[in-house]
Amino acid sequence: MSHDQPSTPSASGRTLIRNIGLLLSGNIGQPILEADAILVEDGLITGIGTTEELAGGDDATLIDANGCVVTPGLIDNHVHPAAGDWTPRQNQIGWIDSTLHGGVTTIISAGEAHYPGRPKDIVGVKALGIASQRSFANFRPGGMKIIAGAPVLEPGMTEADFRELAEAGVTLIGEVGLGGVKDGPTGRQMIAWARKYGMTSMTHTGGPSIPGSGRIGADVVIEVDADVIAHVNGGPTALPDEEIRRVCEESTRALEIVHNGNLRTGLFVLDIARQRNELGRIVLGTDGPAGSGVQPLGILRTICHLASLGGVPTETAFCFATGNTARVRNLDDRGLIEPGRAADLVFMDQAAGGIGNGFLDSLALGNLPGIGMIMIDGVVRTARSRNTPPAIRVPELVA
Repeated sequence: MSHDQPSTPSASGRTLIRNIGLLLSGNIGQPILEADAILVEDGLITGIGTTEELAGGDDATLIDANGCVVTPGLIDNHVHPAAGDWTPRQNQIGWIDSTLHGGVTTIISAGEAHYPGRPKDIVGVKALGIASQRSFANFRPGGMKIIAGAPVLEPGMTEADFRELAEAGVTLIGEVGLGGVKDGPTGRQMIAWARKYGMTSMTHTGGPSIPGSGRIGADVVIEVDADVIAHVNGGPTALPDEEIRRVCEESTRALEIVHNGNLRTGLFVLDIARQRNELGRIVLGTDGPAGSGVQPLGILRTICHLASLGGVPTETAFCFATGNTARVRNLDDRGLIEPGRAADLVFMDQAAGGIGNGFLDSLALGNLPGIGMIMIDGVVRTARSRNTPPAIRVPELVA
């Protein structure tokens, strides 16, 4: 197969992936699987084991991994989409497709806060949330899965508004603190309503990020009790260490470390979680597009950052951007390599010419990997990534 053009799925809908050198599960309880083959049928993983165990039948498309690593598709828990594949924050087109080339197969909105002229009246808030959810459910550049429609909370919203949003298909609430709701009691009540109707939520953490947002400190974060403590390492401005420690120790919610935050504070948060045996709370995001730009490799870079400086194994760091996020966000159809999950898979290997004895060691020493192929729902969407360095080994379509 050409390393520049994606392939198409087999007519039968069956694909056998063989000769996998290392299989990362995304499950923080068992990050590495002892298997070298995956069977995919009609977009879902149906078998994990050896080539001999899964090779029955000759109607399957065959992909030879050539000894490279296979991971679940990465999930970016924190993006700010606006309209299609364009971001007004940087006036850049194609940022979602470029993010796909960083191994990310699902992005989750933290609020459409950059939408030009974002409405702040309750009717407009609901209308934008529903329209964004509908639009991005239908718009998938490169096959990317986009979960959007995350209303930014404004004063005056009632339980009926949240029920209406949920009935319309909205599953997210944007960062508490980006809009007019910035106090603990109001935020807590609204988040409770959202949770009642099955929506997951986030709260801004740290200093103001955009005009209209505000400083959200530890007291408010803990009282609001959103499902995700968004950019706990600052978005981009982090809270003082004593407030960060309170957030980590007094709340049980997910701790989101982002690329566009304070890197030192990210390591501080990771160390607290590691010492408390709570690494299952860590999720990753980019918090882009933002003032610092678009980061197509932001999730990979954050994984490398935490694996190389944070005292956690590389295979564990991958779980932060896969299985952990899927669990927190109630995405039981993706995020793990296990039967019944979507075949969202990334084929990667150690980058050519760098330090390290193999893939895990190379990332633990701070080097980005090279991506050789990305599959979404069992369909190969990219071959060699245009954004990562070349990998030592790449997969190929055999038949």
